[in-house]
Amino acid sequence: MSTPPGKMAIANRGEIALRIVRACKALGIPSVVLYSQADRDSLAVSLADESLCIGPAAAADSYLNSDAIISAATISGAQSIHPGYGFLAENAIFAERVEAAGFTFIGPSPSTLALMADKISALTTMTQAGVPTLPGSAGALPLDQPDQCLAVAAGIGYPVIIKAAAGGGGRGMRVVDDAAKLIHSIHVTRAEAAAAFGDGRVYLEKYLTHPRHVEVQILGDGQGSAIHLFSRDCSLQRRQQKVLEEAPAPDIAEAESTTLYRVCVEAAIAMNYRGAGTFEFLYQDQQFYFIEMNTRIQVEHPVTEMITGIDLVGEQINLCSGAPLTLQQSDIKLRGHALECRINAEDAITMLPSPGTVTRFQAPGGPGVRVDSHLFSGCQVPPHYDSLIAKIICWSDDRVITLERMVCALEETVIEGIDCNIALHLSVLKDREIRRGAVTIHYLEDRLKAVAEYSH
Repeated sequence: MSTPPGKMAIANRGEIALRIVRACKALGIPSVVLYSQADRDSLAVSLADESLCIGPAAAADSYLNSDAIISAATISGAQSIHPGYGFLAENAIFAERVEAAGFTFIGPSPSTLALMADKISALTTMTQAGVPTLPGSAGALPLDQPDQCLAVAAGIGYPVIIKAAAGGGGRGMRVVDDAAKLIHSIHVTRAEAAAAFGDGRVYLEKYLTHPRHVEVQILGDGQGSAIHLFSRDCSLQRRQQKVLEEAPAPDIAEAESTTLYRVCVEAAIAMNYRGAGTFEFLYQDQQFYFIEMNTRIQVEHPVTEMITGIDLVGEQINLCSGAPLTLQQSDIKLRGHALECRINAEDAITMLPSPGTVTRFQAPGGPGVRVDSHLFSGCQVPPHYDSLIAKIICWSDDRVITLERMVCALEETVIEGIDCNIALHLSVLKDREIRRGAVTIHYLEDRLKAVAEYSH
């Protein structure tokens, strides 16, 4: 890797801020963590070269405050700003302001962010690039023409799903089973989208009844080169939020994967994509269908690092700083199988957040075990942010052995003082369906529903 010059401001928190600090240290880049008052005692703050407070605990006043972030980065003398994930990581306006202020934005260009943030323009771009997409409305629905909306849905075939053009994170979606409910559902989804995203445009797609969620990691330099780093399966979800990820995606024919990798790389090159990115697909009946592109480093990036040996955050930093892609596709070798469990500070059944003081934290160890976490005994888990507190990642040459390692790692992990979802992970990992692999995105919701009904 070539090393970009100067200091990097990290505009994020928790384990991803700590991960970026470590990547900076490996690259010899001075780091400055921009933190809220709630995170003043965090590991990222203590381990970075410098730190600056950017505001009160509320995200709107700190991690979502563009003015505060850019001002703090200026004061610190930083030359680049890394947004991590979440918060402003995929905000085109923020990226534009960062670059206008003279900083390097560690992410794609503002134009790419804007293109992929709009789900309609993203679908159009992918279709033109030859990426497979779901049958859909080919644009925003004409809300003043209900007959045309009904005709589009009939042409797609029920069930259909209504999606917000500016949606994300599982919000702004509604499934409709028949024509009688369509128009009302469109108007309700439109109102929700306008309130949540400031954009009421919605579109239709075919709703798949038993898909998996499969994604492809790519790296591009924005200079005509891109490579893939194989696939991940993120089908274990609850309320459209990922719970467990693995790489590579199991039980998919090599020829199907090879074709998918090729079209993703071609699309990244056609977009002149810069940095780390993820193409996300639904996979059903041996067919892939594009749903969105994540234009940032992903929460689940460690499983890809484990099966390739590539430092994705380090590569992202270099590529977004203007370095050409030095890795060739032939350099990327698939080795073994990796799993990641997201450990959240929440009740395992109700998903209610569980902030508070961690009175004891004991991380697991052993061969093939990695822990990405900002926890330590005595640290505070604030109530103001996402509940993710740790990621436990396990690797081995064989998927079954990796599953066993993960069970052992979870059983070794001790988190006291707050609730967390380790018991949920253990229960899931011992299930025969998970052992066989290839569960659908509905698996976990259906399983938890059955447990709830049985308990009553």
